[in-house]
Parts: sequence; C-alpha cells; structure tokens
Amino acid sequence: MILSSILLSSLLLFFLLFQWRHPKDHRLPPGSMGWPYIGETLKLYTQNPDYFFSKRQQRYGNIFKSNILGCPCVMISSPEAAKTVLVSQAYLFKPTYPPSKERMIGPEAIFFHQGDYHSILRNLVQASFLPSALKGSVSHIEQIVMKMLSTWKNKKKVNTLQEMKSYAFEVAMISAFGDKMDNEMEGIKKLFLCLEKGYNSLPLDLPLTPYRRAIKARKILSETLRRLIERRRESRNYDGGLLGVLLGGKQQRLNELSDSQIADNIIGVIFAAHDTTASVLTWVLKYLHDNVDLLETVRKEHEGIRRKLVEIGRGLIWDNTRHMPLTDRVIQETLRRASILSFTFREAVRDIEFQGYLIPKGWKVLPLFRCIHHSADLFPQPNIFDPSRFEVPPRPNTYMPFGNGVHSCPGSELAKLEILILLHHLTISYRWQVLGGGDGIQYGPFPVPKGGLRIKVTPNNQTLIT
Repeated sequence: MILSSILLSSLLLFFLLFQWRHPKDHRLPPGSMGWPYIGETLKLYTQNPDYFFSKRQQRYGNIFKSNILGCPCVMISSPEAAKTVLVSQAYLFKPTYPPSKERMIGPEAIFFHQGDYHSILRNLVQASFLPSALKGSVSHIEQIVMKMLSTWKNKKKVNTLQEMKSYAFEVAMISAFGDKMDNEMEGIKKLFLCLEKGYNSLPLDLPLTPYRRAIKARKILSETLRRLIERRRESRNYDGGLLGVLLGGKQQRLNELSDSQIADNIIGVIFAAHDTTASVLTWVLKYLHDNVDLLETVRKEHEGIRRKLVEIGRGLIWDNTRHMPLTDRVIQETLRRASILSFTFREAVRDIEFQGYLIPKGWKVLPLFRCIHHSADLFPQPNIFDPSRFEVPPRPNTYMPFGNGVHSCPGSELAKLEILILLHHLTISYRWQVLGGGDGIQYGPFPVPKGGLRIKVTPNNQTLIT
C-alpha cells in the first residue's frame, strides 16, 4: 500500500512536471520553462547573459518562452518585435515587474501604470530631470566626485563597484530630496542598502533571508518617508528634488498625490537612478583601462576643457558637459557593450497573436536589449569596444540602453551627467591600474567585472590641477 502510494505520487509529480515544461497549447513559442516556480532564474542570474540568451536564440529563434522569477514569459530579440511591444502596440503590453520586485518598489510607482496617471506622473518626474533642473546639480555632483576621489589615492585598492554605488546613491538622494538633507537621510540610506540586497535576491519570504529582511526594511522606509513628507507638507517647503516636484505637482486631472504615491515613486526613482548607473560607471573604467590609446585621447579632451576653466577661474558648468563628444561616445558604447539592462518587463493584457504564436494573457514579455545590442548584423564585431561606431547614429530601435517608448527611463540625462563629471576629474587628475588581471564577470543580477573591479589609483603628476 505504501509502495503504491509512493509510486502514484511519483507518477503524479512527473506528470505535473511534464505538463509544466511542455504545455499543451502548441501555439506557444518554443522554449523551456525550467523547473516549477524557479524556472530558469538561476541559470539567467548565474551564467553569462550572452550565453544564456544566444544559446536559446540559436535553438529557438528570435522568440521563445521561459520562466523567470516565478513568471512564465516570452522573450523577443529582434528590433521589429521590440518596437511592437514598446511603441507601436504598447497598449497591449502593460509595464510590470515580477511581483517580488514590485512589492519592494511599491504598486503606485510610475513603472507599473498606463493612461492618465502614468502620463501626469511622467511629466512630473521628467520635470526633475530637465536640463533646467540638472544645471543646478552640476556643482553638487562635482563636489561629491572630488570628495570621493580624494580618498582613493590613500587606499591600497579600491573596489570600483562599491565606490560607484556610493557615488550614484549620493547623486540619487540629491535628485530625490534636493541638496538640503533632512535628519532622516542616514536612516534612509541604511534602509535602502537592505532593500537593495533583498531586491536582487531570490524572492524567498523565509526567516533570515535577504528578501524577508528587505520586506521589513520597506515597511520602515515607508513610515520614514511618510514622516518626511508630512513635515514638508506642513512647512510648505516644496523646494528640492523630485520630492518637491511631487508635493507641488497638483494637476487639473490629478488630485494631490497621496503619501504612498509619493513614497512609491521616490523609492522607484532612487532604485532606477543608482544601481544600474553604478554598474555602467564600473564598466567605463574597465573599458578605458583596457584601451590605453582611447583613454589618452579622452584625457586630452578633458584637459582642453580644463585649460579653459582654469583661465576663467571656475569649475564645470552644464554647458561644458555638452561639449565632450568623444567621452559621450565612450558612454554610448559602454551602454551598448555592457548592456546593463539585458531586458525589460511587459505583461500581455489579453491573449495576443504575435508573429504566429500565442502570448497568453498575464504572461510577461521581455524585449531582449542585450541580444539586439550584440547583434553582428546591427553592430559589426559587437564584442569589440569601439566608440567610433557612434559617430553615425544607430538605426532606429537598435539601440535602447534606456528602453523605448513612453516608458523609457526619464533619468537618462542625469546618469550621463554624473558619468561625464566623474570622468572629467578622474582622467585629468588620476591614473588607475586594474589589480589581479581584471578578467571575468560576475552576475548579481547586473553583469559587472569580477570582484567589482579592484583598482589602484595614483595621482597624475602631469595634472593641470594645482
């Protein structure tokens, strides 16, 4: 009797597993669903994403199914398909994240909405990142850069990724709250660090896991932001950063934003503004280090700007950052080559016929930016770091480091600005050497040089700075 029960249970488990990995509806795209719930998540976040995607692309074509973070999904890897999902038929594919990540950010954040609420929020968020708003941030960002770099020369080794996370987070905090820091800022920073660890971990809501600790931190963060929002409302102090814009952004079609709406969007923007930017900054230093001639040419570009600034006796201003063409191409090529955001999430709002296949309602749809950016047909010799390829604008829908359509990243100009300012001071005043060879890549979840790119920094004896 016991053996019969074990056999029956085993057969049932095998049947369910087979049904999971081989759904009945043959109109679904080809592909593998992996294991129940876990799917192919571990493979995606522990393998080289180039290998993960290219292996499936070669086997199944430009559209295939998978399961990531507990979500059945369809992955697409052609510019035409990406345009359909993100632009021309975007109304059929609502923006979304896996539930575990949405829970961390908050359901009322701009990333998860369409229609009027999204349009008005986007206008408010973009107002914080317009050139008119960013111009005033240049000197503040420059101060953060110079303070950080002054500590590097006294260290035997610098973990680039960790330093860049701290730098990008400081900039994100200024963009969110303004340059006048409230008493809660240190506490908010610590809560965000805990939140980040859980956000990038497996969503296991169990005691002592990073995810469970992050859930607790998220509740405390919400309460901390609520007190800060309440105090600024009472004082009518709307100046400073995105928070000030959201507090003062009452529109005809939208009543005053609630505390939870403001908090979710502040948290979402800080997430978007610091983690990915830190990864890009780390790769920039790696690529420049590995391309000595290019680094020297970039250095000369910034020395020319610095000579003019020394003559007139002032620091960088916004207009200077608009005249760094080579450095700008280096950033563009880094964004393409590293492809920090390998994909974005959308969700089918109904059953959709797509290129001869069925995408069921509720399934996630992932445009694969990495596959598009690394296509030899679109970018010849894609594994070669070559900023000169951006001397000619890329074809439409082939270069999407910040997404595409109405849900593209509104903070792209801020990210570029903090990279330009850092490179201006770093290339002129310092030299850096990668320690331990610097080869290898780690994934967690964004691809970054192994070990966070450990470097040794020394002052440049020929610097123009006295």
